[in-house]
Amino acid sequence: MHHPTLCAVAVALLSALPGAQAGLYTKKSPVLQVDGKNYERLIAKSNYTSIVEFYAPWCGHCKNLKPAYEKAAKNLDGLANVAAVDCDDEANKPLCGSMGVQGFPTLKIVRPKKGGGKPMVQDYQGQRTASAIVEAVVQQINNYVVKVEDKSLDKFLGDKEAPKAILFTEKGTTSALLKSVAIDFAGVITIGQARNKEAKAVETFGVEKFPTLVLLPGGDADAVVYDGELKKEGIVKFLSQAGQPNPVSPVKGNGKKNKEKNNKASDKASSSSAAPESKTETATQEAPVIVETALPIPAINSPEKLIKECLTEKSHTCVLAIVSSSEDEKAKKALGSLSELAFKHAQSKRNLFPFYEVSKSNEGAAALLKSLDLVGDVEIIAINARRGWWRHYDAADFGHESVESWIDAIRMSEGVKKKLPEGIVAIAVEEPTSATPEASSEATPDATEAGESEEATPVTPEASGDAADDSAESTSTQAADPTGEPETAHDEL
Repeated sequence: MHHPTLCAVAVALLSALPGAQAGLYTKKSPVLQVDGKNYERLIAKSNYTSIVEFYAPWCGHCKNLKPAYEKAAKNLDGLANVAAVDCDDEANKPLCGSMGVQGFPTLKIVRPKKGGGKPMVQDYQGQRTASAIVEAVVQQINNYVVKVEDKSLDKFLGDKEAPKAILFTEKGTTSALLKSVAIDFAGVITIGQARNKEAKAVETFGVEKFPTLVLLPGGDADAVVYDGELKKEGIVKFLSQAGQPNPVSPVKGNGKKNKEKNNKASDKASSSSAAPESKTETATQEAPVIVETALPIPAINSPEKLIKECLTEKSHTCVLAIVSSSEDEKAKKALGSLSELAFKHAQSKRNLFPFYEVSKSNEGAAALLKSLDLVGDVEIIAINARRGWWRHYDAADFGHESVESWIDAIRMSEGVKKKLPEGIVAIAVEEPTSATPEASSEATPDATEAGESEEATPVTPEASGDAADDSAESTSTQAADPTGEPETAHDEL
């Protein structure tokens, strides 16, 4: 009669254990934890560019990524959102599905669209190191900073009622910190940047050292020079005397009057003034994939072409669908699944090894099947001649989900690779300088697998399978391990 009570106590005790908690990131983590309910508010409607990790708590690659991802979150604090979504949580699965998540971890950069509206979403396919993640996100931060030159100074200063700020600097580029400040005050204070070589501007404000930040509060108020530490918190507090910054999320402008006036300051600033305004959207509308008609995968019709594309010592990963007849129902299903999968990855701008259809009547294909001891009417294999391995799709079902699962295992470097028999790989022949159309097409697989070009380059679990296959465990650990990695400084002007 005490069993229900004991069960309740056991559940309570288990849930209190650290290991029993769902998710990888604790409440103290610098990574913003997002779910299906608040994704719209915290990410899709945010002023800031975000990078979002879609993960599963049981995923080994996700655990390896955690230290680097948290380090990236610390480095990007105040500049961009670094967030994570637990796709193993039932409540988050619709969001993960709408974002086209097929494997873990999947990283996506979400960039607010200038002028408002649906943000731009793209896959992050760089190295899984803190510095690489930070640099990729920084490059995607919107720039609302107005370039101020001597010839445009009068135009910039034209509306004396609207507050403005100018950073005088020796640098020709705009820092991530200044970009983030301009985002905070978009529609409130127009932020400009002038180089030290702009003599008229420098003389007008009596600037003698660089960098120097000058605030023009507007109206009859005198210009004020910032004398504090050039850090985000201090700068925002200093500028707030002329206007309150926008809330982080949801995006709201603080005064249409200032926004309209700021439109006059610069042609470049016109679009930024509208940025704080955006319409309410649901999370399911954020998926970047646009469904159209998938095209058939390319066919290889000659033994020479097969060798050239997939069987030389320099060939990267190829997926070959070798069929007796493309009109056979089983073959149609297999080719259709590969076609849809290739199209899906192309729409998501995700690099993927090439798929080819090859007829069994092709002498090269027949010889390959014989060497691999395959006799089916439809055979799908992945082969990497450069690395000397191959994998066989041995499932009876050629449906989309089954084939996609097999492809994902290759991309994630999961499963068993078999060694290619002797005599299959041909010696690569150097191409003449003037490339033929066929030679140029061969460059495509190489480009998609650029991560493999350097042996020591850390690779991502989602990169092309052959790159990850060099050493799945060690490379993913190297990519995620921030130990010894230099801090990326973006908190300076």
